[in-house]
Amino acid sequence: MKANIKYILAAVITTASSASALAQASYSGYYLDNYTHRYQLNPAMTDEGRKTFISMPVLGNLNIGMQGNLHVSSLLYPVDGKTVLFTHPDVPTSTVLKNIHDVNKLGANLEMDIIDVGFTALGGQNVVSISAVADGNIGVPGSLIRLMKEGPENKTYDISDFRVNASAYAKLQLNHSRKISQLPGLKVGAAVKFLFGLGNIDGYFNNADLTLGTDSWTARTQADLYANLCGAKFKYRYDDDGKKFVDGLDMDGVGLTGFGLGFDLGATYKWRDFEFNLALLDLGFISWSNTLYATTDGIHSINTSDYTFGVGSGEADATWDKMKSDLENLYQLESRDASGRTRSLRTTLNWGVRYTLPQYRRLNFGLINSTRFNGPFTTTDFRFSANVNPVDCLSASANLTAGTYGAGFGWLLNVNVKGFNLFVGMDRTFGKLAKQFAPLNSNGEFNFGMNFPF
Repeated sequence: MKANIKYILAAVITTASSASALAQASYSGYYLDNYTHRYQLNPAMTDEGRKTFISMPVLGNLNIGMQGNLHVSSLLYPVDGKTVLFTHPDVPTSTVLKNIHDVNKLGANLEMDIIDVGFTALGGQNVVSISAVADGNIGVPGSLIRLMKEGPENKTYDISDFRVNASAYAKLQLNHSRKISQLPGLKVGAAVKFLFGLGNIDGYFNNADLTLGTDSWTARTQADLYANLCGAKFKYRYDDDGKKFVDGLDMDGVGLTGFGLGFDLGATYKWRDFEFNLALLDLGFISWSNTLYATTDGIHSINTSDYTFGVGSGEADATWDKMKSDLENLYQLESRDASGRTRSLRTTLNWGVRYTLPQYRRLNFGLINSTRFNGPFTTTDFRFSANVNPVDCLSASANLTAGTYGAGFGWLLNVNVKGFNLFVGMDRTFGKLAKQFAPLNSNGEFNFGMNFPF
């Protein structure tokens, strides 16, 4: 598809160089009892000391971050005082390739709380929340980046499993938790979520086998693209033989294009100085309508002399334009009729244990594992934290995390005074920033929120 590769590769550069997304509650606050939004990580973890509260609209729980193993510092390099793409001839090939993985992933998750209200009723604690959710992932094979850097130095390139998926929806969530009197120490919680789909895209660019001939490239490609967007239509172009191919999307407004249902389940159990916890989040689905479908219809073969893949010598913009021009025709997709699609949510499993120090019960140590199931984009992280509440109005956490995308350091400071709560922290601390204040590492998350308990 002429425009697809161009836009998807542009998304890689854009995401890596300036990605910011809003995410769910902070894992650094998972074991802080007076952190309001723990119920989003385990529905049993509502704050017993804050039975009634309302969040600051939009700013009640704001997280900005991204994750991945493809970093800005792997794509952009300084040359003679200028920032250039990795394709620039003055950037050594060996320098670029040592920073590239077999599969290069970038992901961003969004859950922006519009409003949260907590109250006591029905024999337990309850939270009603309205939020906006988005999820996006892209996986780029290292062989594609190698091709763009080397040009036609090697005779063959196997570019497989280039994938992208993204979805956005609004959510109305009802959360309830309660203690089980028959089993002292046990607390359970559940949430039901009514989901209103705003858009979904799934791209499976499964194959691109390129072979360099004497004076031309032979490419064998296979791909499928699904889009569920209200008011969207494919744009088309025609080749010299009059054959019609998809050439991008026309958008005409934004609206609902899907409905779904989701559930969270959680429990905590206190035994002596230990507390064990377990939660399954986002069990459910969204049924999407207004499906657009484009495909190569099996293996598609191209023989052309257009693919020069010459490495540009200009600045980043000029080099990027040349690269887009070289790649835009690799996938030639044709539109097909399609019915509605049902997609599962990205389920998350959280489990852990907390130990409270008997000699000083305002200090506890916690371990949590979080695994997010998302096919080839599945991630897992372990986090060990020290959490302290030295005075009633102040609590803090410092933690170390390690997982799919390496190790990191997190922290959270939580201030509570009568009628007001403020928290600030980072689940993964951003490292060095570029001149444009974009993080050079793709793993970082800033957390901020204000709430009003009463």
